[in-house]
Amino acid sequence: MEQLRYPRSRAWKMIRFLGLILLGSAIFSLGFDLFLEPNQLNTGGVTGIAMILVHVLKWSSVGKLAAILNVPLFLLGYHHMGRKFFFGSLLGMLSSSFFLELFSHLPIPETEPLLGALYGGVLAGAGLGLVFLSGASTGGTDIISRLLKKRFRGFGLGKLTLAVDLVVVTLTGVVFKDFSKTLYCVITLYVSSLVLDGVIYNLDYSTVALIITDRQAEVSKAIEVGLERGVTVLQGRGGYTGKEKSVLLSAIRRRQVPELKDLVRDTDPDAFMILQEAHQVLGNGFKRYSDEL
Repeated sequence: MEQLRYPRSRAWKMIRFLGLILLGSAIFSLGFDLFLEPNQLNTGGVTGIAMILVHVLKWSSVGKLAAILNVPLFLLGYHHMGRKFFFGSLLGMLSSSFFLELFSHLPIPETEPLLGALYGGVLAGAGLGLVFLSGASTGGTDIISRLLKKRFRGFGLGKLTLAVDLVVVTLTGVVFKDFSKTLYCVITLYVSSLVLDGVIYNLDYSTVALIITDRQAEVSKAIEVGLERGVTVLQGRGGYTGKEKSVLLSAIRRRQVPELKDLVRDTDPDAFMILQEAHQVLGNGFKRYSDEL
C-alpha cells in the first residue's frame, strides 16, 4: 500500500530513544529493589545471577556485579546486532545498574512473597518492554533473547526471555535452599513476559480503514490532506447490485480515528466504513521493518 513520506526530526528520534531506555531502566530497577530482591526473587538473567552471587560471596552489590557480568555478552551483542543496539544497550545496562544502586536506598515496603512476585513482575516487564521498544536492551539475557529472535521469529521476545531465564530462577531456589523461591520466580517471570510482550506489541496497534464511497477522489484528498496519510484505491463490485464501487484502504494511527470519521462523514455522508485494528503496521509513515521485534 502506498503511503506518504514524512520527515521525522532526528533530534526527536534521539530523545525518544534515550527517554525509553532511561525510563524503562528506572521502572525495572524500582520493581527489582522494592519487590523482588527483598523477597529473594528475581526475573532471571544477569541481574538474577548477580543476586545469587551477592548472596553466596557476600560481596559487592547486584548493580555492580551485573555490570561486570555483562561485559562478554556486550561483546557478543556488538558483533551480531550492530552499533546502535550495542550503544543503546550499553546505556541501558549502565542506567539500570545506576538505578539499582540508587533505589536500593529507598524504604522497602513489607509485602508477602506472592505480592512481591506479582508487582515486581509487572514493573520488571514494563521496564524491559520500554527498553526493548527503543531497539536496545539492558544487557544480559536480553541480548541472548534478541539473538534467538532473529532465528525464531514466530516467538515473542517475552516468551524467549522466559525460556532463557528459567535456568537462573531454578538456581535461585537451589542457592537459597528454598524451592518455593523458584516457584515464586516462575510467577514473576510469567507475569513479566506477558507485560513485556504487551508493551512491545499491544502499544503498536494502528487502525486500517476500508471506505466504500462514490466520492473516491474527494474522500481520498480529505484523508491525504487532513490526516497526512496515504490512500490506496481498490476496485470493488456490489454483490447485490453488481455496481462498480471504489474501496479506499488507509492505515492510520489510533488517535486519528475520530478525525477520520468526521472527514468521511463531512465529505460523503453515505459512505460505508469499516475500521479494524492492525498489528505492527510497517512501512513509510509507520515503523521500519525489523527482525528484532
